[in-house]
Amino acid sequence: MKYSVLDLAPVPEGSDVAEAMRNTTELAQRAEALGYHRYWMAEHHNMPGIASAATSVLIGHVASHTKTMRVGSGGIMLPNHAPLQIAEQFGTLAALYGDRIDLGLGRAPGGDQAVYMALRRTGGDNFPADVAELMGYLGDPIDGATVRALPGEGSHVPIWILGSSLYGAQLAAHYGLPYAFASHFAPAALEEAIYVYRRDFKPSAQLEQPYFMLAANVFAAETDEEGAYLRTSMQQAFARMQTGTRGKLPRPVTDIDATIGEGMRRAVEPMLKVSATGSPESVRADLSAMITTYAPDELILTGQIHDHAARVRSFEIAAKAMCDLEGARAA
Repeated sequence: MKYSVLDLAPVPEGSDVAEAMRNTTELAQRAEALGYHRYWMAEHHNMPGIASAATSVLIGHVASHTKTMRVGSGGIMLPNHAPLQIAEQFGTLAALYGDRIDLGLGRAPGGDQAVYMALRRTGGDNFPADVAELMGYLGDPIDGATVRALPGEGSHVPIWILGSSLYGAQLAAHYGLPYAFASHFAPAALEEAIYVYRRDFKPSAQLEQPYFMLAANVFAAETDEEGAYLRTSMQQAFARMQTGTRGKLPRPVTDIDATIGEGMRRAVEPMLKVSATGSPESVRADLSAMITTYAPDELILTGQIHDHAARVRSFEIAAKAMCDLEGARAA
C-alpha cells in the first residue's frame, strides 16, 4: 500500500514562516528517502500556524528539491481561483517537473468569512462546473476553443477530489476521479463517504476503478507517553480553533486537561479519531487497524508536531510501520 505525506508547513510557537519552509524542504527530502509516494501541501489562509497559503509556489519549491516523489496539492481550494489560473499554474509545474504533479481540489475557502471577502469570492457554489472547466483546460486540445491553458493544455495533470462530507464523495464518483477524505480532522462522515464513493463510481479516462485515500494523523515517538505528549500540540490547536483564538502551533504540554480543560479536550478528541499515536508498536497497531477498518487504497499521513526533529522522527517511525505491515501482508 502506498503511503504519503500531507504537510501544512506548520509554524511552531517560537519560530517563523521562513524556518517553517526550510523544515518543509527537509521533511520532503527525508520522506522521499523513506519511500513516501506523494508529498501534498494544503491551501489555508489567515492562519499564523500554517505557511502553505501560496500552495502552488511551495509545491514548485518542494518539487525542485526532490527527484522522484510525486508532489501536489491536498488541496487547492478551487472556489478561491479561476479554473484557468489553476490550469496554467499546474501546467507550468508539470512542464517543469514532468509526471510528478498532482492536483487535489477542495471546495472550502480555506479560511473564515473575512478571508472569503478578501479573496473576492462572489458567492454561489460552482464547484462541479469549475472542476469540469479545469479538467477541460488540462485535457487534450479542443478544436475552436477561444480560451486555452498555455501551459496546461494536454498535460493531463491528475485531478483528485478532496472532501469531508458526502458531497465530495458523490462528485468524485460522478467524474470518475480519485477521492481523498479529510479524516485527519473531520472523520464523522468517513464510512458513509467511502461507501457512497465506491458504490456510485463511474469509470473515466483518468481512472477505471475507484481509488480512495485515507488521511490520518501520526504522532509517533519512542514511547506511548512521548507520542501522547507530541499530540497535545494538535489538541491545543483544535481547541483554539473552537474558541477563535488561532495562533502558531502550540508547544506540547504534560497535562492537556490543565491547559485546555477536560471538557474542551473531550470536545476536540473526536476530530483526532483517525490517528496513530505512541511507540512504534502502538503506531503500527493503529495503522493496521485503520487499514482493516476502512480498506483504503492509500494512506496519507500528517503530523502537526511542534519540534521539527520530533516531527521528522514521527514520519520515520510511520514509514517503518507501513513497511512492516506490507511485509506481513506479503508473507
